[in-house]
Amino acid sequence: MSPLAQADQATARAENGGRAGFTARRIVAVLALTQTIGYGVLYYAFSVFLTPMSRDLEVGGTQITVAFTLAVLTTALCAPLVGRWLDAHGGRALMSAGSALGTLAVLAWSRVETLPQLYGVFLAIGAASAMALYEPACALIVSWFDDPAGGPSASRNRANALLALTVVSGFASSIFLPLTGLLVQHHGWRHALIILGIGYGATAVPLHALVLRRPRSAVTAAKVATSVQRTGLVKAAARERPFWLLATAFTAHSGAVATIAILLITYLIHLGHRPVFAAAVAGLLGVLSVTGRLVTTGLRRWWPAAPVVAAIFAVQGAAALLLPLAGRTVPGAIGCVLGFGIGFGVGTITLPHLLAERYGTVAYASLSGRIALFSIAAKALAPLGALALALATGYGWVMAAVATACVIATAALTAYHRLSLRRPFDQEAVREPRQETSS
Repeated sequence: MSPLAQADQATARAENGGRAGFTARRIVAVLALTQTIGYGVLYYAFSVFLTPMSRDLEVGGTQITVAFTLAVLTTALCAPLVGRWLDAHGGRALMSAGSALGTLAVLAWSRVETLPQLYGVFLAIGAASAMALYEPACALIVSWFDDPAGGPSASRNRANALLALTVVSGFASSIFLPLTGLLVQHHGWRHALIILGIGYGATAVPLHALVLRRPRSAVTAAKVATSVQRTGLVKAAARERPFWLLATAFTAHSGAVATIAILLITYLIHLGHRPVFAAAVAGLLGVLSVTGRLVTTGLRRWWPAAPVVAAIFAVQGAAALLLPLAGRTVPGAIGCVLGFGIGFGVGTITLPHLLAERYGTVAYASLSGRIALFSIAAKALAPLGALALALATGYGWVMAAVATACVIATAALTAYHRLSLRRPFDQEAVREPRQETSS
């Protein structure tokens, strides 16, 4: 057995008890809180500011929206670099710096007077999001619940921790959309941004700096596994078909989810429903994302994660395909939204589980960052392509494209599961030769 594996197992057993467990739970609680506030301020609040910003800056809503797209693309481009940093150094300094950068960017946002200034601010917000939101948070949690000797219980604890994080932060939109609306109504959009920025900074920066840390097993692994060895593991994973099947599945699904999130209200109104009804039905997606995560985590106690989530993706594809046919009636619209919404948030908790299960945690963040480069880019670009398709051919073709993306995700995850059973990934075979030559 390699020195890395021996160090991993020894420190994992030592930390498996009381104090380490308490620290892990405290970190999950802190991340759940800071992710909720971070997503509320850096992501969801934008839609509330769109109209008053457009009026005040005297530019069109489309030009304002470009800023948000730039932020998401910047997050995607930063993801691989962030992943490599996390594997080597952990998330404490990175997430502290990211939340500080996000705070400064939001405060600068409140002072913008021109479009170039706005675009510059959102480039900073995109970088801050890559450093402080889901990707590093999930990587930190995965490192705390990695126990090579723990077997199924370690996997179950990790799944429960990721579930707790995403269930709490899943309410970010439900909390911050109305809160931001009230702040804009009473204080104006510029002062509302100052209040939100200070609130985010006062909460996230000290909590990230004072509470976040890596477990001893991850510190030991980072010392034993050189950057060359981590790079070798990443390259070995990237050369095999299962990794790219995961990337394909979650990129396609990310694009489908983002398209529905942005265009659902408009499409329901197009089908003849009232705006109030359309908004209320679309609001179910947030609640259903929490429900879907609970259902997925529960089903994984009896069945492997990949086929469970593949089946959920298939249900989403069927719901999207049926929406143009059944969505003109109230029951039909509600039923289709329920069918699609059940899988709205399952990717967030499933990808970390599958990556850690197959490739371990030594290079988890690097591998996650590679996939995030594609999936987050799809999140930014797919709605723009869908809108262009809707203008050219109609919304029915958009729903067909969403259904196709879900089918691709289903097929990719199913193929991944079959290949994983036939060809397990041997981490030691990748790392051991590196250690022998270095010794």
